[in-house]
Amino acid sequence: MSQAVLDGVRDLLPSLRERADEAERLRVVPEASIKEIEETGFFRLLQPRRFDGLESDPVDFYTAVRDLAGACGSTGWVCSVVGVHPWQIALFSDEAQQAVWGSDTATRLSSSYAPTGRAVLTDGGYQLSGKWSFSSGCDHCSWVLLGGLVFDTEGQVVDFRTFLVPREKYQIVDVWNVVGLRGTGSNDIVVEETFVPEAFTLSMGDTGRCFGPGQEQNPSDLYKLPFHSIFTGTITTPIIGMAAGAYAEHVEMQNKRVRAAYLGEKASLDPFAAVRIARASSDIDAAWALLVNNVREEQAHVARGEKIPLRLRLKVRRDQVLGTQRAIDALDSLFEASGGRALAEGTYLQRAWRDAHAGRVHAANDPERALQMFGAHEFGHKIDPGMY
Repeated sequence: MSQAVLDGVRDLLPSLRERADEAERLRVVPEASIKEIEETGFFRLLQPRRFDGLESDPVDFYTAVRDLAGACGSTGWVCSVVGVHPWQIALFSDEAQQAVWGSDTATRLSSSYAPTGRAVLTDGGYQLSGKWSFSSGCDHCSWVLLGGLVFDTEGQVVDFRTFLVPREKYQIVDVWNVVGLRGTGSNDIVVEETFVPEAFTLSMGDTGRCFGPGQEQNPSDLYKLPFHSIFTGTITTPIIGMAAGAYAEHVEMQNKRVRAAYLGEKASLDPFAAVRIARASSDIDAAWALLVNNVREEQAHVARGEKIPLRLRLKVRRDQVLGTQRAIDALDSLFEASGGRALAEGTYLQRAWRDAHAGRVHAANDPERALQMFGAHEFGHKIDPGMY
């Protein structure tokens, strides 16, 4: 079934590429694109089978995201971050899963995980309020996943949880006026004080140890992988896809380009241009290969019933942030060598350059923190819980 989804996604790529300018103009992925992508089954790739999902290999999901981003960066980004949420909902209590998918298995969710909201313990759950930024694709969703620090009655922080909130309990504030990833509609979410039942929350401490109550109903190995491995991959993969799409357009452009400043020399005959694309293609391939290899290593441990070693989880984060950097470096190199025509509105290359650099500033792509954790662990130091 996953192959059918991948084939369906690839059939859509020309039309998605044609709509990329429209996505930028609207500042949201066109509804027609979301509908067509939904019809391929893409949003069900990581969804439990008991709710009409496919429980697919995460690499299949990442492959589809890479291809989508290679046609339109904003579309690939939104599909990645919205498409991964069924994986997390599968970890929630059965009550929460039924609330999301019980009457409509096509329900989609957006998110904003930074704990900028405030939750206070109360009988049976939490009182949640606050404002969250950067909820990509929220206009196409009817639920949201929000991060929040939990305070006890004495004002002390006692937990960090994810809160599942239905559309009628939050507002979307249109603030997304940016230079890159313009089509993602990554607007603010505002929640006036509202009650969230305990069953509609998930402790980040539990997800950090690869546990969720939903594993009882969804026992697949898919849902035993680390949260931060799966989710940070959804941030790097679109950027790899943008670099791959830029690479394809750069090669096509250079095959047609004549460099007037160099006495009419064909750009494709420039030996330095050939070296540049060789380096760029290697960086893109390396970023992708390491991402796939790390997923496979984690899957092998889960299949054997083993706890995933901390070093491997840190390696996933190491290669994830460096994968983003490799893709950005490749894209920068190609953009610099593409000539003035690459600046024209409507070209994929300039849009990918802007989109990739916008994606680079996501918290999951902070290289120093991820690399410091890996290096400190190699030296034998204790690693505090974080994004690993």
